[in-house]
Amino acid sequence: MIGEEEKLNHLKVVKRSGKKVEWNGTKIAMAIKKGFDSTITEEEGPVYTEKDVNKVYSAVVKKIEKEYKDEEKIKIETIQDMIEEQLQKKGYEDVYKSFSEYRERRNMSRQAFFGEKKQHKFVKAIESLGLKSAHEEDAKRENANVDGDTAMGTMLQYGSTVSKEFAKAYLMKPKFAEAHENGDIHIHDMDFMPMGTTTCCQIDLQKLFKNGFSTGHGHLRKPKDIISYSALAAIAIQSNQNDQHGGQSIPAFDYYLAPGVLETFKKQFKQSIYDYLDFTELDHFINMDKIAKDIDKLNTIDVDLSMFDSYTKDSQEVKKLFAKSYEKAIQKTDRQTYQAMEAFIHNLNTMHSRAGAQVPFSSVNFGTDTSAEGRMVTRNYLLATDAGLGNHETPIFPISIFKVKEGINYNEEDPNYDLFKLSCEVSAKRLFPNFSFIDSTFNKATYNPEDYRTEVGYMGCRTRVLADVTDPNNQITPGRGNLSFTSINLPRLGIKHGIVSGQTDLDGFFEELGELMDLVKDQLLERFEIQCSRHIYNFPFLLGQGVWIDSEKLKPGDRLRKVLKHGTLTVGFIGLAECLKALIGKHHGESEEAQELGLKIIKFMRNKTDEYAKKYNLNFSLIATPAEGLSGRFTNIDKAVYGKLKGITDREYYTNSFHVPVYYNISIAKKLQLEGPYHELTNGGHISYVELDGDTAMNIEAFEKIVRLMHDNNIGYGAINHPVDRDPVCGYTGVIGDYCPGCGRKEGEGVPMERIKNASLNSCGGR
Repeated sequence: MIGEEEKLNHLKVVKRSGKKVEWNGTKIAMAIKKGFDSTITEEEGPVYTEKDVNKVYSAVVKKIEKEYKDEEKIKIETIQDMIEEQLQKKGYEDVYKSFSEYRERRNMSRQAFFGEKKQHKFVKAIESLGLKSAHEEDAKRENANVDGDTAMGTMLQYGSTVSKEFAKAYLMKPKFAEAHENGDIHIHDMDFMPMGTTTCCQIDLQKLFKNGFSTGHGHLRKPKDIISYSALAAIAIQSNQNDQHGGQSIPAFDYYLAPGVLETFKKQFKQSIYDYLDFTELDHFINMDKIAKDIDKLNTIDVDLSMFDSYTKDSQEVKKLFAKSYEKAIQKTDRQTYQAMEAFIHNLNTMHSRAGAQVPFSSVNFGTDTSAEGRMVTRNYLLATDAGLGNHETPIFPISIFKVKEGINYNEEDPNYDLFKLSCEVSAKRLFPNFSFIDSTFNKATYNPEDYRTEVGYMGCRTRVLADVTDPNNQITPGRGNLSFTSINLPRLGIKHGIVSGQTDLDGFFEELGELMDLVKDQLLERFEIQCSRHIYNFPFLLGQGVWIDSEKLKPGDRLRKVLKHGTLTVGFIGLAECLKALIGKHHGESEEAQELGLKIIKFMRNKTDEYAKKYNLNFSLIATPAEGLSGRFTNIDKAVYGKLKGITDREYYTNSFHVPVYYNISIAKKLQLEGPYHELTNGGHISYVELDGDTAMNIEAFEKIVRLMHDNNIGYGAINHPVDRDPVCGYTGVIGDYCPGCGRKEGEGVPMERIKNASLNSCGGR
C-alpha cells in the first residue's frame, strides 16, 4: 500500500531474540507473499495475483497503524498473528493454513535444533532446499549452469545457502545485509564471500603455454601442436573456474593458438617431405637434417619455397617435391586445426567444474590476428561452430565474440574481411558469435595497434575490464577481471520519488541514489578486504599458476591487494526503463525527455564510480548488470509492497539495465541509437541486443547491416538474437514452422522440436 507504511516509521519491531529493529514494511510484504507462494503447485501454477498479496498487506498495515499509533514497539509474533487474522477475514483459507503450519514448523524446528534459544538462520535457509524442487525454490534456480534438482547440484546449493547466511550474519555490516534483503540492492554471489573468491578473469594463455602448467594433480608440458594447444586451453578454463565464482574468458584466442598451428605445420612439412622421399629416388639430393633445421626456424606457415632452392640443385623434380610437400602439409595442418577447434567446443560443452555439477561458463574473443596461423584458427573455429555438436545442436559454450576493427576486418580491403563475413554467416545460423567493437570511442582510448593485449576483451555476459587506474602505463586486458559487483534497484527509487510522492521529485531521487551508491561502495570495499586477506594457496590455479596479472611475483605470505587491485569493483543497476516510467510516465524509447533523464541518471552513477576510483585508487566501475534473474527478484519484492503498477511492476521482470523494453515497438536503428550512449557510461560492461524473427541465415546482407549499425552507434558489445530451431530426429537446423523442412515431420509427431530464441547467457556463471 503506497505511502501508508511511512506512517509506521516510529515503530520498532521486537524480534524473538529481544533485539529491536527499524520498521520495515518490505519484510512484512515478503512474508505475506511467501505465504501465497507456498500454495503454488507445479501442475496448476499460481492461483493468486499480486493484488491478493497487496490486499492482505494493506489491511495489516492499516490495523497496525490504528492500534499502535501511540506505541513505540511491536512484537514480530503480533504482526504474524495479524497476518493470519487478515488471511482468514479475506477468505484465503488455504494460504492461512499454509502460513500457520509454516509458523508451527518453524517453532518446532527452533526447539528441535536449539531448544528455546534463538534459532540459527542456517536451519531456515536449508529447509526448502531438501524439500522442494527447482520449480518451487528460487535458490535452486539461482545459477542457470547448475541443475538444482541433481544430487551434486543440491549439495552445492546446500553449501551455497549456508555460506550466504554465514556471510550475512558474520562477514558484513547489518546495513548491507538489510539492504540486500529489502531489495534495495543485490549483492551478487554472496555465497562465495566467505571464500574470498573473485568473479571472473581474462586468461592469458600465452603465459600458461610458455612453460606448461599444473592443475594440482600433475604438471602439463608445454603444448607442441594445435591439438594439445586447444586441449590445454579447455583445461585452463576448467581449472580456473574452480578458483572463481564467475566465468572464464580468453581475450585473444586466435593469437594464443596461432603458435600451435605453426608447430603442427612444421611437423607436417617435415613428415610430408619424408613421405615423398619414400616413393622417389631423390634422397641423394636431400639433406634432411639441414632441411629439418631450416623448417624448425620458420615463423610462419606462409612459406616462400625459394628458401629451399639451395637444396634443389636446379632439379625441377625436387622443386615439385617441396611444392607438393608444402601443399600437403598445409592441408593436414588445416584439417588438424579444424579437429582441434571441434574438440575445444565439444569439451567446453561437456566438461564439468565445481564438484562436477556445472559446465564452465566460458567465452572466447578472436578475429584480429591477421597472421596465416591466426586466420586458420579463426576460420576453423567458426566452421566448427557452424557444424554444431554431435547431433548438430547449437553449442552454447564457449560464448564466441568476434572483435570488429577497421583496418583489420571491417572493410573489403581489410586482411580479415573474409572472416568477418564468415562470422556473420555463422552467427545468423547459430546465434554466435556476438560482436565487440574496438573502434568504439571508449574501447579505442587505450588501444595500441602494436600490442594485441590492449584490445578489449568481453566476458560473454558483458563484463569488461580494460582501463587501470592503479597502473596507467600498463592498461591491458589479459590477467584481469571483475572482483565483485552489487546492483541497485532503480525502479524502486523511481516509484518512491515519482508515484509515491505524487509528483516527480528528482532532487530526492538523486539524493537517495547517491546514498545507495555510497552504501554499495562501502560494501564492495568491505568485500575487497576479505578477498585481500586470502593467500596464494587459497587459489592454487588463479594465483599459483600466475593466471592473474603479476601474481607470479607474490610470496607465500603476501597479502593479495598488490595484485587484486588490478581488478574491478563494480556497481550495477536494473530497470532504467521502469524507473523512468515511475518518475515521468515514459521510458527512454518513448520520449526525448526520458532519454535525457536516463542519461543523466546513468551519468550520475558513472561520475560517482569515477570519484571512488580516484579517491581509493581502485578500479571502481559501472556495469549494466548481467544477471537476468535479478530483474525478477526485484520485481517480485516491489510488487508485494507497491502492488501492480502499470508499465512498472505489471510484468514478471524489470527491463535489463539500460535496454529499451523488448515489448516496445521500435526500429533496430532507433534502438541502437538510443542505447549507444549508455555503453560509453558503463565502463564495467554492457551489451545491446537486437531481436529478430525469421530465418536470418537466408539474409546475411541484412544481418551484416545490423552489425555495422552497432559499429556506427558506438556500441561496445552487441548480439543479435533470432529463432534457432532444430529437429532432433533428422538434425535439420533453421526456422521450423509446423513442418520440418528437412524431413517433413509434423510438429507434435514424436520427439518435440527444439526451439532456441535467446541463447545468450548473462549470468557470468555467478548470481
